[in-house]
Amino acid sequence: QGNMAFAGKYEFEGDENYDDFVKKIGLPSDKIEMGRNCKIVTEVVQNGNDFTWTQHFPGGRTTTNTFTIGKEADMETMGGKKFKATVKMEDGKIVAEFPNYRHTAEICGGKLVEISTASGAVYKRTSKRIA
Repeated sequence: QGNMAFAGKYEFEGDENYDDFVKKIGLPSDKIEMGRNCKIVTEVVQNGNDFTWTQHFPGGRTTTNTFTIGKEADMETMGGKKFKATVKMEDGKIVAEFPNYRHTAEICGGKLVEISTASGAVYKRTSKRIA
């Protein structure tokens, strides 16, 4: 179990394949427009295997997921759906299986790199550390 240092604040820097991915997961078009090049700030608080993962959206909306590696937790998706998932740690990556996609997060060269895969569409979001 590699204990990656995820803790910090990260600001959206760029993404790849956004449109293809959000269509595959069935996001409504107003949400698609809202999320495009959205300067999301992701704040991660890590205490051993316990995480609080908060996304701050422009305009004041936030989504917070609290989870412990290897234990089932209540989660909320990009589109606001709620469900239960067990978050795992694989090769230093945080891995969550959502109902219709798989999400991984890792720290790569000081950046937070998140990859979501749904029905063959791979969405990659990179955020730079700001705190």
